[in-house]
Amino acid sequence: MIILPAIDLKEGRCVRLEQGLMDKDTVYNDDPGAQARIWQDQGGELLHIVDLDGAFAGVPKNKDAIRSIVDAIDIPSELGGGIRDLATIEAYLDLGIDRVILGTVAKENPELVKDACERFPGRIVVGIDAKDGLVAVRGWADVTEKKATEMAKEMEGFGVEAIIYTDIARDGMMKGPNIEATKALAESINIPVIASGGLSSIEDIRRLMAVESSGVTGVIAGKAIYSGAIDLREAVALTKRGFNADQANHSLSRRQGWPGGQGGQLCRFARCR
Repeated sequence: MIILPAIDLKEGRCVRLEQGLMDKDTVYNDDPGAQARIWQDQGGELLHIVDLDGAFAGVPKNKDAIRSIVDAIDIPSELGGGIRDLATIEAYLDLGIDRVILGTVAKENPELVKDACERFPGRIVVGIDAKDGLVAVRGWADVTEKKATEMAKEMEGFGVEAIIYTDIARDGMMKGPNIEATKALAESINIPVIASGGLSSIEDIRRLMAVESSGVTGVIAGKAIYSGAIDLREAVALTKRGFNADQANHSLSRRQGWPGGQGGQLCRFARCR
């Protein structure tokens, strides 16, 4: 399992929201590039970036901040928020982002996901945000009638690299991730699932590691590492100590190319390409 430290951007600053509400934000750093270096120096292996303003507006809004992050780090990064067309995907990949996350557009225009996977193989991830098992879109402002598991299966068929699953009732609340729902979604598909939302303690990471063989191969750490509830170095060390080769091989046999454990499997996202 890998830990993905998060940087959520609002008006060019690093913030965290509670349950996706833009008026319930806490600013943690005015310098996104500096924050990215902090997470890299503390052992982060893959940086998770969200353009919050873009997610609500439907168009990119924090390009300068994103560029400063890419310029500051050597580890791979993924980005979501306000990405609704192929031109924006290509622009971000050209900027140095390693993987692009599609959210709202994946529900509203699934053909775009299919086209993106064909044009940029291995570099498209879909974020499924859910409330009570139903997909939420447009910065979590609208909850649809579509089941998260149904959407995940559809996205797998298009060839996406991974699914990021967020339980928005848990996000930013530090009440623990919804492990049962995340595990169930992972077991319904054959591509990696990254857990997101609610991470509150090192014990949560241990619980997620226990379901890694089900396909939950990563977890996004946000408020917990900003607040100090989880030490990123300690969390990364735990995942490396707990790495079980047989377990990872089982996971990777279903999910080729995903960094299910440690070492060279991350190379495909590194800047050595």
